[in-house]
Amino acid sequence: MGFAVGRRFLVLLAAGVVLALPSFIDGRAIVVMFAWNALLLVAWALDLRRIQSGTLDVTRSWGGPLALGVEGAVTVSVVNRGPVAVDVSLIDDVPTELRRTLPVLNVAVPAGELEDQSRTYDILPTRRGDLELGPVSLRCRTVWGLAERWLTAPLEQAVRVYPDLYESRRQALFLIRSKQVAVEKRRAKISGLGRDFESLREYQTGDDVRDICWTATARRAKPVTKVYQPERSQAVWIIVDGGRLLRARIETRMKLDATVDAALALAEVALAAGDRVGLVTYGRMIHHRLAPDRGHPHLRAVLDTLATLQPERAEADHAAAAAAVLAAQKQRALVVWLTDLSETAAVPDIIESAARLSPQHVVLFALMRQPEMTALGAAEPTSEAEMYRILAAQETLERRDVLLRGLRQRGVLLVDIDPSAPAAAVIDQYLSVKDRNLV
Repeated sequence: MGFAVGRRFLVLLAAGVVLALPSFIDGRAIVVMFAWNALLLVAWALDLRRIQSGTLDVTRSWGGPLALGVEGAVTVSVVNRGPVAVDVSLIDDVPTELRRTLPVLNVAVPAGELEDQSRTYDILPTRRGDLELGPVSLRCRTVWGLAERWLTAPLEQAVRVYPDLYESRRQALFLIRSKQVAVEKRRAKISGLGRDFESLREYQTGDDVRDICWTATARRAKPVTKVYQPERSQAVWIIVDGGRLLRARIETRMKLDATVDAALALAEVALAAGDRVGLVTYGRMIHHRLAPDRGHPHLRAVLDTLATLQPERAEADHAAAAAAVLAAQKQRALVVWLTDLSETAAVPDIIESAARLSPQHVVLFALMRQPEMTALGAAEPTSEAEMYRILAAQETLERRDVLLRGLRQRGVLLVDIDPSAPAAAVIDQYLSVKDRNLV
């Protein structure tokens, strides 16, 4: 039923029952009780009729884009176009990934008001991707308080939780705008750096003789040197692993969330530097593959792709990811692979897949640092059981070093990602690759 009795109705009904007590002395008192109850039912019906279901407009608005781990706010507004003021209790059907408990909001809505009456509640997204919100449930009462009408506002909608945009920009854009911009200006003035011609200047001690522009030297009657800058418009492929290993947690966050933040920050920096960015996300199969491109629409596509990436329970197909890049990219490019190593006796597939890419492309292998494992391997045992745990951790770390040493020998660049600042190390390596013109 879409209606009910109010608390005041129950109180008045209990008062009518009291009128039945004198009926033991005088039977006419029972007639008074029935008359009281009938009058109360009529008043309840009139009060229920005053609450018109078609006169309330309910809207839900957001304070901004939702980001993982960043507090946000949701505002629910009510406009009453009816002739009677109502008190409304709102319950918004919010998923637990946004808020642990359902928000209950109370708002008094005057009659005939053109301005809405709003209430705001806080949310804290704990998972990336698309989330479904349900309707808003309303319990409406008038000042009489005899009747309640239960209504439902069909505000079902899907919202997308993005990676932590603010944190990645604090790590990435601050770096690109403060550090890299100054460094790039300095690099552009150094002769012989890069292969893109920028300008001419007078010859300085230490300049390469091969960079002298002889035609300009003849015109000016003094040595003139060509100034080069690092190449722009290079292809940068970002491969993000969404397999079972990335489901693990380091400290309070999932590994995949940290790698997604690093991938997003690197994409922003590379696009700001003029490079073209491609993206491959994969698990048991290839989820998305974006061809290298530039511009804000492409950055938005990268952002949406990373926002919807969820970890799988199965082992990822690393060979398929390498094959996807090799099939799409024929020219030499920088490939940044964000993944992790499995602890197996044999050589993991990810090692062999990265080695397949290294002869043709510059491969930057980014792995999540394991501070807990490192701390355990460096600890001193106090019991026999703890000694075995420490030895197992040391063996795991040693095998990890052997595998990574083999990758270095094949020309693969390595970087450890700090879970607290996942983007910094990746961006520094990217700038180093650009500085050394390895692509």
